[in-house]
Amino acid sequence: MATPNETTARAYNDLVEINKTATKGYQEAAEGVTSPQLKSELSRLSQQRAQFASELSQHATQYGINPEAHGTVEGALTDAAAAVHRGWINIKSAITGQDDSAILGECETGDATALKAYETALQANDLPTEAKSVIEQQRSQILNAKNMVTQWKGEVK
Repeated sequence: MATPNETTARAYNDLVEINKTATKGYQEAAEGVTSPQLKSELSRLSQQRAQFASELSQHATQYGINPEAHGTVEGALTDAAAAVHRGWINIKSAITGQDDSAILGECETGDATALKAYETALQANDLPTEAKSVIEQQRSQILNAKNMVTQWKGEVK
């Protein structure tokens, strides 16, 4: 069984990587959509995810964890999958002539992946209360963002 520090390190490392990837993905999505309002909203979500990564990194240092220096195998795999996802945003936008609905669909997929990672982190029994609280708050905001993206996708069809 993992010690609290190992569990906490894995959770923080994976979630920092997910949010860094989401920051890039949302920025690429913002650059790919044609609607000025969507560009603005997707850029805002990119900034939100950058803030999440920063917040998680700051909290991690309280436990002696440096997510910048130590990624987990799971984090590396998640980042690789997310890099592929970012590539799909680019490919789909090129194929569809920057179809806003298709790009938003890829954002939904990215958020669904992030939510799974957050759920996995929250299932860790040894996660400290403070860490769990931060992760729950961010998970809730990601779920809200995913729901907004789904709504926007329905509106651009």
